[in-house]
Amino acid sequence: MISKNRIKYIQSLQDKKAREKEKLYIIEGEKLVKGYLNSGIRLNFLAALPEFINLLSPIEKATIDEIEPASMKDLERMSALKTPHNAIAAVSFPAGLPDPLKITDNLLIALESVQDPGNLGTIIRAAAWFGFRYIICSLNCADVYNPKVIQASMGALLNVTVLYYDLKQLLEEARKRELPVYGTYLEGESVYNLKLGNRGIILFGNESMGISDDLFPLITTRLMIPKITTSIHGVESLNVGMAASVVFSEFARRMS
Repeated sequence: MISKNRIKYIQSLQDKKAREKEKLYIIEGEKLVKGYLNSGIRLNFLAALPEFINLLSPIEKATIDEIEPASMKDLERMSALKTPHNAIAAVSFPAGLPDPLKITDNLLIALESVQDPGNLGTIIRAAAWFGFRYIICSLNCADVYNPKVIQASMGALLNVTVLYYDLKQLLEEARKRELPVYGTYLEGESVYNLKLGNRGIILFGNESMGISDDLFPLITTRLMIPKITTSIHGVESLNVGMAASVVFSEFARRMS
C-alpha cells in the first residue's frame, strides 16, 4: 500500500509553491483520471483503490509512471475535497506553452483579477464547451492548478490552454494590430446587437470591481448582457462565470 511519505508528498501538491517547484498538479476522481488517460496525457503518479487499478487496461497502465494502491482512508488524507474520490493522480505541467503575443490571430479570452477558483474553473469549462482554445489571465488571477479550479473545470484543461501575462501589454499589442478588444460591463451595448468578429480579445474583470481603470482606455467595445426580467430586486448582476458562458455562447453562435 501507499507509503506515508508518498501521502505527504501528494498533500504538499495542494500548495501552489510546491506545485510550481515540482511542476505537478493533482487531479481527482475516476471520471477525471479516465479522461486524462483517454486523451493520451501521461500521469506522473496514480494512487487509487485496488478495484479501480484492476479495471485499468494495459494501454492505460502504460501511460502512468507509478501506480500505488491506496485505501479510502489514505485517499481522504491526500484529497483536497470534502468528499474524496477513488483515485488521485499527479500530472506534469504542460510544456511548450505559446507566447500570448503570438496567438492574437485567435479570438482570445482575457481575465483580469478573477480570484475565485470556482469562477476560473467554470470559465475554463465554458470556454472548452464553446470552442475557445486560449485564456490569458492577469498575473494576480487564481492559480489554474488550484484543486478547486481543476474540479470546477471538469477536464476542460485538456482542451483549453491557460496562460498568465501582463494584460496591459497584451491589449496594447492587440490595439497595434487593430484587433477589437471587447470589455464586459454592466452598461454598454447588448452583446446580442453588436457586430462580433472571430478575432480579438474578450475581457472579463474582477468579481467585485470589474475591469480596472488601467485597462479601460484599451477597450474598443463595451458590451453587456441585457437584463430581461422586469424585477428590480434581488438580481443585480451575473457572476463572472455565468456572464462568460452567455458571452461565449453568442460569439460561438455567430461563428458557427
